[in-house]
Amino acid sequence: MEQHHSAKPHIVGYIFSLILTVLAFVDMLYTRLPMSMKITVLLILAVLQFLVQLIYFMHIWESKERAYQVISIAYGIFVAISIVAGSIWIMIYNTMPM
Repeated sequence: MEQHHSAKPHIVGYIFSLILTVLAFVDMLYTRLPMSMKITVLLILAVLQFLVQLIYFMHIWESKERAYQVISIAYGIFVAISIVAGSIWIMIYNTMPM
């Protein structure tokens, strides 16, 4: 039996992605917020973009193998955080005078 999926969720996800991207661009170039506030807004928009990608394009809530996908995503996030934290650690301690 064939399943026919609608293109509507992909279009909605694409529009949300475009809006979030434009908001990030406008935030960095055209607002007069302090840099720390700009970075905070940018991080919030990045998390929202991540959620839009998961929900609308990866269909994380529609899958029968949801637990496997959540574990895989959690592992990926752990690896990414480990790499970033390790890189920051190396940059901080590599620049200290000996």
